[in-house]
Amino acid sequence: MTEPSADEPMVEHDPTGTDYARRIARTARATGPAPARTSRSTKPPTMSGAGDDRRDPQRVGRVLDAYIADRGWEVSVSIHTLLDRWADIVGDSVAAHSTPETYDDGIVVVRTDSTAWATQLRTIASQIVAKLNEAVGEGSVQRVEVRGPDAPTWRHGRLRVKGAGPRDTYG
Repeated sequence: MTEPSADEPMVEHDPTGTDYARRIARTARATGPAPARTSRSTKPPTMSGAGDDRRDPQRVGRVLDAYIADRGWEVSVSIHTLLDRWADIVGDSVAAHSTPETYDDGIVVVRTDSTAWATQLRTIASQIVAKLNEAVGEGSVQRVEVRGPDAPTWRHGRLRVKGAGPRDTYG
């Protein structure tokens, strides 16, 4: 420890340490500011502030929208969102007997639960295309392909007889 200077009076030891802190502060003031580091920028750091900034965490919806747009999936996602609300497009009675299955290359495939409903839906297919294009964008849906119910298979076992089975229309 250094000896006290002539202008500092001899003081008993202070157990709180404030006398030592004062001496350090006086020494620091006397020597001036510390030299700046060369590895860090001398500019003050910029803050994000209240507005949006690229450094801020992004909202999930915004990230998903950008992801969908980058891949060109806007139309497909919009169509699938609309098909999830099938009853709003065709009405409750038609929706009770039909289900949209797929959308690919402008074609919406719809499955019905009977051949009668398949025929009914084929008559209003152009109206469905118009409603979908109105909601998503013109030319997004080119046609609605309506399919009847899946026919049951009458083939059981290894051997089959050609033409065997009931003669009914299944779509």
